[in-house]
Amino acid sequence: MTRPDTEAVAAIEGADHGTGLKKVIGPKLLLLLIMGDIIGAGIFAITGRVAGQVGGAAWLPFLLAFAIATLTAFSYLELVTKYPYAAGAALYTHKAFHIHFVTFIVAFAVASSGITSAATSATLVAKNLLIGFGQFFEGVPSDSTATMVTAIAIIVVLALINLRGVGESVKFNLVLTLVTLGIMGVIIVIGFIAIVGGNGDVGRLVVFETPGDRGAFAAVTMATAIAFFAMVGFEDSVNLVEECKNPQRDFPRIMLTGLGLCALIYMLVAVTVIMVIPPGDLLNPKNPDAGILLDVVRIGAPGIPVDAIFPFLTVFAVVNTALINMLMASRLLYGMAKQDVLPKVLSKVLPKRRSPWVSILFSTLLAVGLVVYVNQNSEDGIVGALGGTTGLLLLCVFAVVNIALLVLRRDPTPENGFRAPTVVPILGAILSLFLAGPWARSREDWIQYEIAGLLLAIGVGLWLVTWIATLATRRRTESRNVGQF
Repeated sequence: MTRPDTEAVAAIEGADHGTGLKKVIGPKLLLLLIMGDIIGAGIFAITGRVAGQVGGAAWLPFLLAFAIATLTAFSYLELVTKYPYAAGAALYTHKAFHIHFVTFIVAFAVASSGITSAATSATLVAKNLLIGFGQFFEGVPSDSTATMVTAIAIIVVLALINLRGVGESVKFNLVLTLVTLGIMGVIIVIGFIAIVGGNGDVGRLVVFETPGDRGAFAAVTMATAIAFFAMVGFEDSVNLVEECKNPQRDFPRIMLTGLGLCALIYMLVAVTVIMVIPPGDLLNPKNPDAGILLDVVRIGAPGIPVDAIFPFLTVFAVVNTALINMLMASRLLYGMAKQDVLPKVLSKVLPKRRSPWVSILFSTLLAVGLVVYVNQNSEDGIVGALGGTTGLLLLCVFAVVNIALLVLRRDPTPENGFRAPTVVPILGAILSLFLAGPWARSREDWIQYEIAGLLLAIGVGLWLVTWIATLATRRRTESRNVGQF
């Protein structure tokens, strides 16, 4: 998923946009890139968890999550056609409020959501690797400690790749997107075959079940908050705008088309899972993070060696999400350091590779620290806690963007620019804030607030250190200047 880089931060600070990025993205490529952003780790990580909250109604939270995201998409579309620069939420916040600290918080929240998403994806990859290797080698552990250690190893490998200066490759992303879509197609087809063969039940789609004594409204609210992890790449597609050939014409229709197609795919996968897997197994899955989509294939195509093939296909589809998240999070930290918003040391680069090694090391340590902390303190597991934190941070960013749009209505809309109905950003802000509230999470999920608060506290601490150092440098300079006269 793409995040603001050095140019994006320069845009926030009001730099000249005369030397923009090369405009090479047409409508078809833009559609695949947007879909590749959204169809990734989310569909593998949370389908089982959503189903575990509402049983056969698992399709409903996905539908609601996409509906709320679409409201915010309308706000992004108006803003991106009004300010066609690759900076996303941070740029809109800066233009609306002109408070650098608020802009920093939004930018750091975006970076933090990338780190939590990468840690979630790395853990999901670890779970699937352990499942896959367990089919070939006896005694391969699959407990939480083994998963944590494997996830840390994956994060370290991603950091080493990042240090080599590996950037986003359009062809590589397209291949991975097509592989992921292919896997989804296979699962949907197998599920359909299972249903036709009598191994599925359409009636399960209306069987609403919740764990414990939780009410329907609370269960759907919590499941919708979980489903928001699927939006992990949604807001970052606006950072492609400077590379689009005709953003005012293409971006609105392509973003809405991409969202619609992704929503359809998520809904089809959810419906397939519900109809094929027995209701009791939905509420109490053996492995909600990695196994529920594999269970569809086991039931629908028992002759296929599922555990020997599909875990590795899942790895192939998900690992790119983790890499791009870490890659762009480190670049955002580097960009903020270059603008003297974070400590200058984070802007150091390797002499030959020109990769921001300190920012990469810092973001890697944060990701590893989160994996260890959550493994020791969360009853819901790493994927549940960090995936939920990612959704929480994104919901807060969505709320700010919707409010920023209302403020920025003072600026004129360009000719042929997109304009959302006023009620859309209002509803988008209200619903985003509602899903970010504690009522949208169980008591076990409140660790998500701890994680988000801890990350933002680290960011604020670094910001304060930088601010104090900058102020001291300025005073020394002024004192020397005064002493010269």
